[in-house]
Amino acid sequence: MEQTSYKFPSEIITLPSKGLLYPEDSPLRKGEIEMKYMTAREEDILTNQNLIQNGTVIDVLLKALILSPINYDDLLVGDKNAILVASRILGYGKDYKFKFTNPHTGKDEEAEVDLTQIDDKELDASKITNNKNEFSFSLPISKVNLTFKLLTHGDESKIEKELKGLEKLGQGNKFLTTRLKHTILSINGDYEQKTVREFVDNQLLARDSKSFRDHVKELMPDVKLIFDYEGSDGRMVEEVPIPIGVTFFWPES
Repeated sequence: MEQTSYKFPSEIITLPSKGLLYPEDSPLRKGEIEMKYMTAREEDILTNQNLIQNGTVIDVLLKALILSPINYDDLLVGDKNAILVASRILGYGKDYKFKFTNPHTGKDEEAEVDLTQIDDKELDASKITNNKNEFSFSLPISKVNLTFKLLTHGDESKIEKELKGLEKLGQGNKFLTTRLKHTILSINGDYEQKTVREFVDNQLLARDSKSFRDHVKELMPDVKLIFDYEGSDGRMVEEVPIPIGVTFFWPES
């Protein structure tokens, strides 16, 4: 008996970066990717305890849902977040319930958000030079000139691996400086990694570091995973963070 093939329905997802920071020959340059709807097969991924314990369950899931021929490591972190939200909508719908602590009352409350109403924080195209993921910033106190990039999933994986190595050496408290070393590309025109690491470890002032991190955060295209909510006491709670994790994919039973 001949088996009938079936093509799962899919959707085109627009990326917050608009594809502007990817190489010309990258499929991501189009600023959109194709994703399929989640099936029971992908639910098996979400319940895999090994994947949950080693922290890779979300990435394995997204790789299974993306139909476009992309290199997953190339995805900017903000674009990956947009894909994450889209996969939840395609899998279980737009309505997401979660609990949070109302800062006005100190009590736990249940909120519901329509994920299709979350806004993208798009990339400001005027900040791009030479059509690549490289930007400039002058530190306000020391006046040192930096070039830097926005982190990709591949960068995040390298950072995580480096932090685990530092933890084994009893130096597990270097989260901030490790991220900075992977973000900064050059110091006053010097692209040597040794120069960057030396600067971050021994010369970067705290006020300069804060200014730089704020600038990177403001620049990065992403999904605005926050919303405003009216609490049970009638007062508005602004910018409530929307929690993302494995439970994000499981609607209330």
